[in-house]
Amino acid sequence: MSFDDQPCLEGRTIALRGLHASDRTGLFRAACDPETWAGHPARDRFNSDVFDPYFDFLLNAGGTCVVMDLTSNDLIGCSRYYVGPDAPDDIAIGFTFLNHSFWGGAVNFELKTLMLDHAFSTFDRVWFHIDPTNIRSQKATAKLGAVLMAKRELELTGAGKKATWLCYALDRDAWTRVKAAKR
Repeated sequence: MSFDDQPCLEGRTIALRGLHASDRTGLFRAACDPETWAGHPARDRFNSDVFDPYFDFLLNAGGTCVVMDLTSNDLIGCSRYYVGPDAPDDIAIGFTFLNHSFWGGAVNFELKTLMLDHAFSTFDRVWFHIDPTNIRSQKATAKLGAVLMAKRELELTGAGKKATWLCYALDRDAWTRVKAAKR
């Protein structure tokens, strides 16, 4: 099965494209405010010495798309497609962050709409792996119609260490209902 994990996608206010090495500075600008990482397990990722290994992981792992604000053409965050070790026949979306100035509006839903619609053109189910302490992501994922399926010890970061993740699944029919209700 062929799946483009770094597609160029455009919505009303944002566009997505594959991550490039030249995006380091622009993506760090989106990440360098401590408020962006409030409530996130990696609370110090606004520091370049913490951000740089995260960026390197995303670049080397593949599947990462940067999020660009169409008004300013600035990078405002990123998200990633990957195959989870607990669901090798499906696709997962994660490692997402948006600059805090884009929270509380429609940008996250637009981002997930672009990514989910693209994923559901190939897959029947999409997974989200969320740190148990990341309440903001848990709530946002539930609003998409995803259901908590399990709590598992998984290695997702390429560091060779397993961590505890909440595993949410979203099927195509549930996503269709959520989108229809938003109209």
